[in-house]
Amino acid sequence: MRRYELMLLLRPDLEDDKLQSAVEKVTRAIVNDGGSLSKVSPWGKRRLAYEIGHFREASYFLIHFDIEPAAVREIERGMLLSEEILRHLVTVIEDRPTLPEDEQMAAVPPPRALGDEETEAETDDAPDAVPDGDEDDVEPAAEAAGA
Repeated sequence: MRRYELMLLLRPDLEDDKLQSAVEKVTRAIVNDGGSLSKVSPWGKRRLAYEIGHFREASYFLIHFDIEPAAVREIERGMLLSEEILRHLVTVIEDRPTLPEDEQMAAVPPPRALGDEETEAETDDAPDAVPDGDEDDVEPAAEAAGA
């Protein structure tokens, strides 16, 4: 099973009982397809960024659930057929494995001081290299000082 998040945008002109029945229809489809609900959160009416179907507002609902990936397509198809749902978005919630604190510290390289730009060649006792162009700048200055 995989964890998903579903954002529903429902028509703002629906009465409360029709709004709840639309959300229950979606949650029932999730449970009937072998899923389990974690959380259903109503976010209330919010203004849309752009007009959808002549509506400038929508009622938002956020639903967290666990289900097999193959069943998500069927649930989305049902939401597309519903007249109450303006838009929906299903996203996968990826669980990041948590490492013990010691392993987390070992995985992060130690911070480097500013100006500390050593390379492996410099740390392997490589001969000091003179940057190109520096030799010519030193000689004329020495000659001018001695003349």
